[in-house]
Amino acid sequence: MADEQPAKSATALLVLGCPQVPVQTSIALYLINRLKKAGITPVVAGNKAANTLLVVADQDRHYLGEVIDLDRAIGLITDGKRTFDFCFVFIHNDAGVSYAATLGAISQAKLYGLVYGEHFEDQAKKIDFPCTVIAAKAVHNPLPLKKAIDEVAPWAA
Repeated sequence: MADEQPAKSATALLVLGCPQVPVQTSIALYLINRLKKAGITPVVAGNKAANTLLVVADQDRHYLGEVIDLDRAIGLITDGKRTFDFCFVFIHNDAGVSYAATLGAISQAKLYGLVYGEHFEDQAKKIDFPCTVIAAKAVHNPLPLKKAIDEVAPWAA
């Protein structure tokens, strides 16, 4: 039928903070890959350092697609110019919790807080807003957080 519009694929925003904790980059690439395999288009929004680490790690863009500045992404969502079906906020400090709260308030996306780092339990306790928390003590070894993500399987939601 000529009048039918093609189905819009689901989209996911991955919000990256300061890449101080080494696992952030590898888990972001892992999650991007899993989302793409599930037919979900991932968009990465981070600060300059976080975005640069991903771009350098995946120069030929085998996994990485659109990458934008985090503040720009928040502005686009606030202005109603961009929407996402899922939002994954990487959290290892207070700023990550604040970004998750902000995105939960301005976006209709299903919100996931990926909480990791040395003090992941303390950070997870600060999340007092609607959010699916995926938490693990992961600093240098990404496998505990990968396992926690796989148990939730957000790409299948």
